[in-house]
Amino acid sequence: MTRINLRERIQQGLFLLDGAMGTQLIARGLEAGKCNDYLNIESPDIIFDIHKAYFEAGSDAVLTNTFGANRYALARHGLAEEAIRINTAAGQIARRAAGDEYYVLGNIGPTGDFLQPLGNLKPEGLKNAFAEQARALLDGGVDALLIETMTALDEIAIAIEAAKSVGDLPVLASMAFDKAGGDFKTMMGVDVETAVSKIVSLGVDAVGFNCGTVSLEEYVELAEKFVSTIRASEQTRVTGHGSRVTILAEPNAGKPELVDDRAVYNVSPQDFAAAAEKIHSAGINIIGGCCGTSPAHIEAMAKRLKG
Repeated sequence: MTRINLRERIQQGLFLLDGAMGTQLIARGLEAGKCNDYLNIESPDIIFDIHKAYFEAGSDAVLTNTFGANRYALARHGLAEEAIRINTAAGQIARRAAGDEYYVLGNIGPTGDFLQPLGNLKPEGLKNAFAEQARALLDGGVDALLIETMTALDEIAIAIEAAKSVGDLPVLASMAFDKAGGDFKTMMGVDVETAVSKIVSLGVDAVGFNCGTVSLEEYVELAEKFVSTIRASEQTRVTGHGSRVTILAEPNAGKPELVDDRAVYNVSPQDFAAAAEKIHSAGINIIGGCCGTSPAHIEAMAKRLKG
């Protein structure tokens, strides 16, 4: 079966993403502090096997191993000049695992710094770095770009602008929320209504949430809030391509517990799948897993949602 255009596919209903990459690398004995993204060059077979495991578990798409592959994040490992090679290789590895049937989303994460005056980033340099990454992922063969785990509106806005500047690929954008004062906000104080309004105005194909430090029950509550926010305004329901804006959710395997200075996620695949079913019932069709999730979590979710 040959895949249809991803922009059309995400309009057709349930679309399952993969789970965590870092969790799987740790399970395979990855050395702490190592640059995960450089494994696309150093150990491509490991990344390929993880992608294949998620497809076998029931994922319709996988995310490239490029969460920290912008030149600012790579600079912390002395690898800024390898950004293009790392991202292109990641796209090629995931594309090879996906074949003609499944989809590949180019994963773009935050820089780990802030724009001036809070941090050292300048808008033009930041846009160039994200555009460089997006272009390399496109050259690697991705079907769309997923910007995720963002906490600041100015950074995600520049990332979206950069992603859209390299071509007409679908762009999906996600922020990380915590529960604060009875409401959901990012680390930088962005609430759901503000995030949806700003992100959708930039012409994305999907908006949503991932990661964060909330429980499974709170992820369901957050999903309901996203859906009600989208439905509250007709203006936010149509993309620049005339299709409905879709909502995506990538919850962690619950709230982590600190064990021996390590974040441990104890949610079972069955409990994760039950929460995913509630998120889907709330009106969200693009669902995957973030920190702590594994092929077992995705398989349980796929069985429960796909039957």
